[in-house]
Parts: sequence; C-alpha cells; structure tokens
Amino acid sequence: MKPIPTSLALLSAVGLLAACQEQQHAAAPAPRPVLSVAVTPQTVRTVGFAGTVEPRYKSDLGFRVLGRIVSRDVNVGDVVRKGQRLATLDPVAYQLAVRSAQADLASATARLENAAAAEARQHTLLQQNIANQAQFDAARESRETAEAGVASAKANLDKAEEQLGYTELRAYFDGVITATAAELGEVVQPGQAVVTVARPDIREAVVDLPDSIGRDLRPGARLDIALQVDPSVQATGTMREIAPQADPTTRTLRVRVTLGNPPETFRLGTTITATVATQAAPGIELPISALLDRDGKTMVWVVDPVTRTVSTRDVTIAARDGSAVRVAGLARGTRVVTAGVHSLTPGQTVKIADEAFP
Repeated sequence: MKPIPTSLALLSAVGLLAACQEQQHAAAPAPRPVLSVAVTPQTVRTVGFAGTVEPRYKSDLGFRVLGRIVSRDVNVGDVVRKGQRLATLDPVAYQLAVRSAQADLASATARLENAAAAEARQHTLLQQNIANQAQFDAARESRETAEAGVASAKANLDKAEEQLGYTELRAYFDGVITATAAELGEVVQPGQAVVTVARPDIREAVVDLPDSIGRDLRPGARLDIALQVDPSVQATGTMREIAPQADPTTRTLRVRVTLGNPPETFRLGTTITATVATQAAPGIELPISALLDRDGKTMVWVVDPVTRTVSTRDVTIAARDGSAVRVAGLARGTRVVTAGVHSLTPGQTVKIADEAFP
C-alpha cells in the first residue's frame, strides 16, 4: 500500500514545479514593440512641398466707363479669342452723347462755312477799297475761331464714340476665363474687375516654401515637379522668381517656377509636388518625437543591437526645422527610437516593429 502515497507525492511535486515555471514565464515582460530608425548623416536634403499650376499671364478685365451690365457672354472655363466680346453695358446714355456730339459738329461746321464766306466777301471788298483792313481781319479771325470750333466738336465726337465703344468689354488676347466678379444688372465702376482671363499656354508652378529653405534658393534653381494625383507624371522646372520677404502670417516665401514643356495633364489649378534639393545642416536628422528632455538635458533612446535593450544617450540640437531636428552626438548606424520615448525605461527589452533588425 505504500507505493500509492509515494506516487501522489511525486505528482504533487511535479505540479508545484510546473506552476512555478508558469509564474516565472508570466512574470517576465514581453519585449515592447517600438518604432526606430538607423541614423545616417546626410549632406544633401531632398524635401517636397505642395503647390498649384497657375498661368504666368492673366488679366482682370473691366470696363473703362461707368454703367450697368446688360449682358455677360462668358462663364468660368470658357475659351475666348482676341477681340471676342465678354460683356456689355447699357449703351443708351453713351449713344445719346454721340448724337449730341454729332449735332455740335454739324453746328460748328455751319458756323465755319458762314465765317469762310464772310471772309471771302471781306477780301473782295478790301480789294475794291470798299472795306478796310480791320474788317477783313475781323472776318478772318471769325473764320479761324469757327475752324477751332469744328476741331473741338470733332474731338468731342471721337471721345463720345470711343466711350460708346467702351460699353463692350472684349478680350485682349486668346485665353480662358478663370473668374467672374460681376453679374447682370450690377452697376460697375470704371476699372472694376468683371472677368479674369488667363493664358493657358504659358503655365508655371507656384509653391510656398519655408523661409529656412527658400532663402538658400536663387532664380534659376532647378526643381522637380510631379502631379500629386499621379506622381509618375513629371516635369522639370526652373525657379523664375522668389518673394523678397516672407508672408507675415505663414512665414513662407512664394516661389514661381517656370515649367519646361509640361504635359497636358498639368492643367490650371492642378495640385503638384515640388521637390527641392538643399544643402543639409551638420548633424543627423531625427523626428522631434525622438527627443527626450529630462533633468535639463536632451537625450534619445538607442537600441543595443546585441541585447536589444534601450539606453539613453545625450545629444546636442544643431538645428530645428518644423517637425524635424538635426542633432550631434550620434554615430552612423546607431538605431534610435522615434516614438513613445516617455514610456521607456533603461535596460528595457524592445522589439523593432517598423523593420527587420540588422
């Protein structure tokens, strides 16, 4: 009967040993997945910025005279030709002005004819010694005054006819309507924009660059332009001009890039990405999320390639640029944790989640 208790004792011991091993396995924390990057110094930095395709030449067209719009013959997107009518003002008042100027010219012409006849009679009488020189001079002066009156009436008629012509707004060049700023029945002032006409044949890319990058560029710099909807469609560009000062709100510099033989898909208003290559500042570039500020020091978590544990390492910030920083104090190939740096502890085992560990 004794072998049975002995077997029970052995089974109890084995159960206790298995329970201890399970507790030990449960107590050991699993490696924490982290995002990391193997740092590499860069001498040239390539960055991309969003922009749009815009016409190089466009004009806000408006009437030269005051009036009420009675017709607008175009809408946004319409293709127009040079000389094509775009809009019309109510011409009645200007037509009446033309008729008045025509009547003034007829009256001045009649006065000139009478003055010329009077001068001719006085000349004849002067030759017959019937009239004196003073009478002839007065007749000649009246004729010259009448000639001046005719010239003034003609100028007024030309002016009235020109203003009547201004009641029709016509395109100055071939283009496409990109905006309308007035509707039927609206009374517009001289020079007030009614439509905007752009030349679609000469296009350029307009990009707003951060001051830290734009200030290092010069006219003539080369940029690579690609469509955002299809990055495989690309064109080369040359910087034509750069704003002399940054925008007070966004602190960016507006850059205009001349496109060299852009594809037809580079339509006006299309969103593009302009890639700029600039000289990188000294140091290694890291996302700002990789930095840990503690006890007045700036540090990062580095991963040991053998034990796969993390430890802190002090770094010095060389430059800041938006969401990225350039730091000094790291060797090439060092793997740095880029996210979750505030929840790590020294010696903690980690698992590289973003890519295979070398």
